Amino acid sequence: MTSSSTPGLARFNVLADDEATTALHEVCASAAWGRAILSRRPYATVEALLSAGDAATAALTRDELADAMAGHPPIGRPKPGDPASSREQRGMADATEELRAEMLELNLAYQERFGHVFLICATGATGEQMRDAVKSRIGNPPEREREIVRAELGRINRIRLTRLVADAAEAEGE
Repeated sequence: MTSSSTPGLARFNVLADDEATTALHEVCASAAWGRAILSRRPYATVEALLSAGDAATAALTRDELADAMAGHPPIGRPKPGDPASSREQRGMADATEELRAEMLELNLAYQERFGHVFLICATGATGEQMRDAVKSRIGNPPEREREIVRAELGRINRIRLTRLVADAAEAEGE
């Protein structure tokens, strides 16, 4: 699907700017990221859209990256009523109470150390894999961790952009 144009991409390309901005904010909470994607419309292919997303993620300043991270709930506590965070954190859905408690403790320690939520592309990851990731990353130097967070954000944004144009195609078919 990522190598050519799709009906969902065509629909995204012609959305009114305010509608597209709202849709992009659901992908990434950074307004700068959304403006960068919006400014390059129309996209000829899904891959071109994903590449623009990658470039916009790479260009985020420290403050813009913080804005993007602020849109993500802690692992194990998806936003109520937000199907994206629930779907992405599905690996924690069946976690034991012990694992949930451990993740809460690790999330708090990570946030205290780095000043922001632990960010990982949780899609397809088990609760244990997410726990192990936070344990291994909590000792990173802040600059190294910021680059890991940027890479994880890029992976999340790619998944969400792909879903956005797929959802747009489904909405068009209704």
